[in-house]
Amino acid sequence: MDRISVEQRSKLMSKIRSRDTLPEIIVRKRLFASGWRYRVCDKRFPGRPDIVVPKAKAIVDVRGCFWHRHGCKDSTMPKSNIPFWMEKWSKNVKRDHRNEKAWRDAGWNVIIVWECALKGKNAAKILDRICARLNMCVAKLASPTQPRTPLKLEIPHPRLRR
Repeated sequence: MDRISVEQRSKLMSKIRSRDTLPEIIVRKRLFASGWRYRVCDKRFPGRPDIVVPKAKAIVDVRGCFWHRHGCKDSTMPKSNIPFWMEKWSKNVKRDHRNEKAWRDAGWNVIIVWECALKGKNAAKILDRICARLNMCVAKLASPTQPRTPLKLEIPHPRLRR
C-alpha cells in the first residue's frame, strides 16, 4: 500500500527528469572543464545518448541506479505496485542493451557511468577515469596500427563488486 495518494504520487513522478539530471551535469561540467566538447541527447543516435563526444567517437551514458537496476543500495525495491516496476525495469534494461549494441555496432566507444559512482569522495577519480578513457579513444583513432574495434568501459561504484 502506498503511503500517499495517487494524485500526490503522480505529481512527484512528473518532477523526475529524464535529461539534465544531476549526475549528467556533473559529468558534463567536468568534460567541458577538461576541454572536451560534446553533444547532449543527440537525436541522430538510437536512444538519444546522454553525452556524445565526436572527437573521441565516444558515447557517455550516465545511468541512474534505481531506473536502470544497478544492484547497489540506490536501486531499492518499492513496496507497492511491484508488477508495474518489474516490467518497467525489465524494459529499461533491455532498451539499454539494445542501444548499447547499436552504438558499438556503429563503431562508437561506449562509457557507462553509474549514478552511485559520482557520489562521495571517489567522484573526482571516476571523472578522471572518464577523461582518461576519452583520451585513449582519441589516441586509438589517430593510430593507424591499432584496431578500430569499439571499446566499452563500465564505471560502477568503487566498492561495488559485480
